[in-house]
Amino acid sequence: MTDDLRPRVLVTGTIVARTDTVDELLALSLDHVHRSRTEPGCLSHAVHREVEDPLRLVFVERWADRDALHAHFSVPASGEFVRAAEALAAEPPTIDIYDLT
Repeated sequence: MTDDLRPRVLVTGTIVARTDTVDELLALSLDHVHRSRTEPGCLSHAVHREVEDPLRLVFVERWADRDALHAHFSVPASGEFVRAAEALAAEPPTIDIYDLT
């Protein structure tokens, strides 16, 4: 992997949907991912559905640095996504942030 593509900050997160909200949460998550990919410092941003639990959405993000990640958290649409996702979730979402430099 070249230096430009090496993740500097890795973010993982999960949201477990309710059976009646999974489709809405998945659509909301895809919109969030597509928007986030356009932000400065975003190296990759994806959402996956867990094979063993299709109600669990797993996010994997790579950011150039902590500044880019903090800027992402400051975008109003990111806050709106978190609030909407929490309302659709069966349990509180999780997030883990890893510095890889």
